[in-house]
Amino acid sequence: MASAKNQDTAAAARRAKLEEARRKERARERRVRVITITAAVAVLGALVAGTGYLMSAADDKEKARAEVEAAPVKGERTWDKLSQEHVGTKVDYSMNPPVGGDHNPVWMNCEADVYTEPIPKENAVHSLEHGAVWVTYTKKADPADVEKLTERVKSTPYSLMSPVEDQAAPLILSAWGKQVTVTSADDARVEQFFTKYVQGPQTPEPGAACTGGVSR
Repeated sequence: MASAKNQDTAAAARRAKLEEARRKERARERRVRVITITAAVAVLGALVAGTGYLMSAADDKEKARAEVEAAPVKGERTWDKLSQEHVGTKVDYSMNPPVGGDHNPVWMNCEADVYTEPIPKENAVHSLEHGAVWVTYTKKADPADVEKLTERVKSTPYSLMSPVEDQAAPLILSAWGKQVTVTSADDARVEQFFTKYVQGPQTPEPGAACTGGVSR
């Protein structure tokens, strides 16, 4: 009889021990769930905040660009109603460098191309028609400015650069129907002109290629 009682006591102890182990396991699982849910909420919150920040930053950048595009470039000259005929002859342009008018059927490559020798103006005008900005300079330009503008053009698709010795000022920026004389590479109007007119609203043929033309 005593043996049976001892067996019952041992069995009860084992059941109690097993139940305690199960209780601890359930408690551990609850803690894990709480930690997992808390972490997930924190990650989700961070993602939402990050997304909101990125969207806000993108909105701010777009707003800043829109403000730049809306503001006039100080000292800029504008020409309207420019002809766009393709011709195989030299063209006598009314402005120098030209910002539009009849031009060669083939454009100058303007995918961040820098030319150290004069280029045919008729081909360059075709590049402007495709939405390029053309940086031109004379020997009177400060070499440091020429170097800075060279680096700017080399990093900007839909732009090109070349010397034009018979222009009226050392540094000039041109786009289709638009032109401004700048005082240096650090002139704030350089950034404004590029932002406003590289593939800008003045472009007669937006999206047209700046490669596949002529390169000399």
